[in-house]
Amino acid sequence: MRHFFSSRVRVVLIAAVLLAVILSVVASLAGVSVPDLLVKSILTPIRTGASHLADQAEQLYNYMFRYEALLAENQRLKEELALFETDARKAAALQRENDRLRSAMGMLQTHEDYKLVDCYIISRSSQEWSSTFTVNKGTASGLQVGMCAITANNEVVGLISEAGSNYAVIKSVMDSSLEISATIASSGYNGMVQGGYASGLDGLLRMDYLPSNSVIRNHDQVVTSGSTVYPRNLIIGYVVDADFDDTGVAKYALLEPAVNVGSLEQIFIVTEYNAG
Repeated sequence: MRHFFSSRVRVVLIAAVLLAVILSVVASLAGVSVPDLLVKSILTPIRTGASHLADQAEQLYNYMFRYEALLAENQRLKEELALFETDARKAAALQRENDRLRSAMGMLQTHEDYKLVDCYIISRSSQEWSSTFTVNKGTASGLQVGMCAITANNEVVGLISEAGSNYAVIKSVMDSSLEISATIASSGYNGMVQGGYASGLDGLLRMDYLPSNSVIRNHDQVVTSGSTVYPRNLIIGYVVDADFDDTGVAKYALLEPAVNVGSLEQIFIVTEYNAG
């Protein structure tokens, strides 16, 4: 054990002497004293580490500050985008309304006897055999039960079945209880049109009581025959199929409605027209 410690001591002493010699040589070459060299050797790594930590802290501070700025900018951009989207929707709605009003103006020029009240749909109700919707105007605007509703393109929408002071319920052409006297425009064949719910023909209309010898073609346009309820030549739909009814002595035709009731926003109520 004594020999072991003596060897260790000798190694330490030799290392210390070599280190002293090396430091003396380096100090002599650098033109500094050994204590200065020792101080620099110890403090330089510490200073370097401290400088690095300071740089890291500054970067972290800048990142946090930049993150908050980016977060605020992101929120501002979201709010601006929401405003732009709202403005775009309003502009699109106004454009659609303008288009409808232009069409209505054209229709009034063609039918000078029409008096119209424009309405917006505020709710809908569709059950197995019925199809109705409610508009935002009523008797205070001149609407009454029995007046017909149309689009700006001269298409039949339905008939007022209920009216309050500031609302009206429209029974649409898809309602199976609503019957409309109609004519196939190209041939003049007459019949009655009603919603197809009662026949299990969802989305289609059915035109009954057509002559057994009538020639019915797909895409034939079907219009109103004219009455005290519906003006003449309002567009109801277009033929997609035809066949004999259950009696075998008359024909019927299936029609695609001219208007998609579910997509309507604005309609017009014909309050007056020349039935003659």
